[in-house]
Amino acid sequence: MPPQSAGPGQRPEPQRRLRADARRNYDLLVSAARDVFHDQGVDAPLDDIARRAGVGNATMYRHFPTRRELIIAVYSEEVDALCARSQALLTEDPPGDALFGWLADFIAHVATKRDLALSITGQRSALFDRWHESMHTAASALLTRAQSAGAVRPDLSASELLALANGIALTATDATQAERLVLLIRQGTDTPSTPADSAR
Repeated sequence: MPPQSAGPGQRPEPQRRLRADARRNYDLLVSAARDVFHDQGVDAPLDDIARRAGVGNATMYRHFPTRRELIIAVYSEEVDALCARSQALLTEDPPGDALFGWLADFIAHVATKRDLALSITGQRSALFDRWHESMHTAASALLTRAQSAGAVRPDLSASELLALANGIALTATDATQAERLVLLIRQGTDTPSTPADSAR
């Protein structure tokens, strides 16, 4: 009797395991790259990243044939995390605190991830348009909520807020100065009815 062929339910399981292993290796590489780029800069040896991830070089190059693709993956996850943070803050009160808490996160992102962003070459405009749109959407949702609660002046736009935050990220000399500049923005955008203690 000829050997029975595998039925529909018999073969997908090992394939699922392979896909899960591949995803795990991808995540390990991105996490390791984030740490290595932070410690050594974006020109860090790729071998160091594979070593920290605990995978072979062949596995790394299978996922990321070029340094640029690895940098894009790291930076894209940073943007995703920032946008996810904004979604979580949409349920937190007071709305003004939620908005300016996220703005502080945005400033830290720009200040610490700038080298990653600047190192991405080739078709930068399309990538940055997508990332910019994501962060603009995140800021808009928090700003609209704060404006509806009367915590922020109604004529302020998300683009203006992000421009001010970007300026702080690029010019502040340290975290303390950045916090003070954010406080000044908040005081300048308060509505007359905003409780005085909410801006502290």
